[in-house]
Amino acid sequence: MLEDHAKIAALIDQAGVMPGRKKLQKIVYILQKLGFPFYETYHFQFYGPYSDELSMQLEELCDFGFVLEEGRSGSESTPGYRLSEAGKGFLYHYKHILPDVKDDVEKLVSERTDFLELVSTLLYFDHLPRKRAAEKARTVIGASGPEEVNCAYTYISELYAECQVSSQASGLTGHSF
Repeated sequence: MLEDHAKIAALIDQAGVMPGRKKLQKIVYILQKLGFPFYETYHFQFYGPYSDELSMQLEELCDFGFVLEEGRSGSESTPGYRLSEAGKGFLYHYKHILPDVKDDVEKLVSERTDFLELVSTLLYFDHLPRKRAAEKARTVIGASGPEEVNCAYTYISELYAECQVSSQASGLTGHSF
């Protein structure tokens, strides 16, 4: 059980600062879909895929004092999260719990949260034909027109390609690409 907490703590540590719960939800889901070892269960909610487990893990990490919730981050007026010194001590016992995802996380953190909502929603409906998945995304999260959806699909393809290259270069296995 603590391994799942450690993965979230390691992700936040690699991000430096994780700007908000919603963004964390989307990033973990996207990384999970890319094949990284996150095993939280997701269901669909108002803003796309959502995990009660992840929400609880974040709360517990804050309660343990391993993760600090800080003020507001950017224009989204949501708290940001960073690892505390106690959290770094906790991670010392889980040194290799999460592969190096720093580059992927930086890329994801730099995106707007609403764009990550679209990306994660399209990934959530990846079992459907593209056109149907795009229609669902437009209906359920109010995604804009075809240009934004095409941009999100291009972004998804780039993420898969980058993860494939980095996993081969580092010798990681087990990613489902």
